[in-house]
Amino acid sequence: MNRRHLMAAAASAAVLPTWSSAQNGTSMRLRCRFADQDFTYRLVDNATTRNLIALLPLDLTIEDFSNNEKLAHLPRRLDEAGRQPIMVEAAGDLCYFRGWGNLAFFHSGYTYWDDLILLGKIEGGVGSLLVKGRHSLRLELLS
Repeated sequence: MNRRHLMAAAASAAVLPTWSSAQNGTSMRLRCRFADQDFTYRLVDNATTRNLIALLPLDLTIEDFSNNEKLAHLPRRLDEAGRQPIMVEAAGDLCYFRGWGNLAFFHSGYTYWDDLILLGKIEGGVGSLLVKGRHSLRLELLS
């Protein structure tokens, strides 16, 4: 086997586990807990999400913002390479807001604009996000 074949085999091995897990329907899930609420997001696979995962577990504060979302400030900005248009905006989306470097938990409809990067979609309803106020928030990766 020559050097070119060896490099191609190594590159394939590095990509294959990610591809096969996506084909099997498995993906990363984020558990969120605040104010006796416990809910999860199915995360999308992009550089920004992977950068968030590298910070987990996290203890943050979640608070109401505007009339359609809650937000939580991160300890540092995330890699913004996951940026691409969000084609189907929906209540329950978890996004990274590039402008302030925070997480946006949408509980009502919203319109995509260039400063949002989609990180995940809520599993189940958005009822947990309707609890008003400022609360301690725990984020953990589920296996």
